[in-house]
Amino acid sequence: MNAKHLSRRKFLRNSLGTIAAFSIVPRHVLGRGYLAPSDQLTKAVIGTGSMGRGHFGYAGTRVVALCDVDKKHLQLGLEQAGGKGIKTFSDYREVIQLPEVDIVHVATPPHWHGIIAADAARAGKDIWCEKPMTATIGEGKRLVEAVQQHGRIFRLNTWFRFEDNFYGMGTTVKPIKKLVESGLLGWPLKVTVSKHTGFDWKFYWVGKTNLTPETIPAELDYDMWLGPAPYKPYHPHRVHQTFRGYWDYDGGGLGDMGQHYIDPIQYFLGKDNTSPVSVEIDAPEQHPDAVGTWRRITYTYDDGCQIVLDGDASLTTAAYIEGPKGKLYPGFKSDIPDLQKKLAEFPDPLPQVTDFVDAVKNRKKFALNEENGHRSCTLVNMGKVALTLGRNLKFDPVKQEFVDDAAANALVFKPMREPWVM
Repeated sequence: MNAKHLSRRKFLRNSLGTIAAFSIVPRHVLGRGYLAPSDQLTKAVIGTGSMGRGHFGYAGTRVVALCDVDKKHLQLGLEQAGGKGIKTFSDYREVIQLPEVDIVHVATPPHWHGIIAADAARAGKDIWCEKPMTATIGEGKRLVEAVQQHGRIFRLNTWFRFEDNFYGMGTTVKPIKKLVESGLLGWPLKVTVSKHTGFDWKFYWVGKTNLTPETIPAELDYDMWLGPAPYKPYHPHRVHQTFRGYWDYDGGGLGDMGQHYIDPIQYFLGKDNTSPVSVEIDAPEQHPDAVGTWRRITYTYDDGCQIVLDGDASLTTAAYIEGPKGKLYPGFKSDIPDLQKKLAEFPDPLPQVTDFVDAVKNRKKFALNEENGHRSCTLVNMGKVALTLGRNLKFDPVKQEFVDDAAANALVFKPMREPWVM
């Protein structure tokens, strides 16, 4: 190890616990001698609940650090990850300063995603982030800026735009993208996301409105768990598996499944660089704290394309994709005669970078990155704002703000509890 590298490590130790204002050069770009054993990249997992523990073993990486504000979760994570040689922390700010970490995997509740991922980018780490990418549109804009300013590689953890069968469609997204690009369905297109087209909005993720304060468990740092979110008295239904039912931390079924369902649609419609110009809702009045259900959310783009989220499963005869020239149903069935034969005459979609380890090592932009991930998360957050306010909204996709609506724009970047800022 040369003097320059030793000097860097000494400086990092001295600055531990603060957010560095410089970019750390990862070991894997310094030369062959700096790669981890077996040519593996190293990672730290922040958030060791069930989601975090489920991502210890992706190929080409090894865990060197774990972080959680719940001591029981941290111990479970340590045992599952193998224990020996793995550092543990309760404060993510210490983790992102570790010089031996290449990748930071953010597996906390969503109200933490933006802050931790942006701080990790500033500390010179590449990032694998769970969905939804951020809790607000404004956080997403700032995260994009941080990732790009510091030259980081970012991956959002929903994968259907490039692998696995896409729920009830009975196929990967690739042939759907090819069909849309072929023009055989015509334009504009309407996409309906419903139980009848193979999707479940998981409306069991609703909050409770009658919570009675309880004693905070000794193993949980509840103040740190809340972080930037407003202070609310502790109740077990607010944290861990059921946090999705509260607006402060997520957005119910829309927050949980929205990017899984919507991101591939954004991709095959060719909308990765823009956003809808309006969002319309049909929903009961929402509680200010506890997330409820909704019947329908409709997004419309400036060219007339629409994405319809069918919450109450009332659109029983809807096709998954409908255009002026044809329809596509689950199972890749269509009313277009000889569809497969006609599709064979068209080129396949452009290839994507789908190996995150390769993307990190070779500094390639990943298929689902900070830019297109922010745009698909914007659809989720547009819906959350409309539901919260109980009205339809117009949106400017260039400025990324609502049109002539101060109350809606106040939710583009919600205030954070001190001392947290982004």
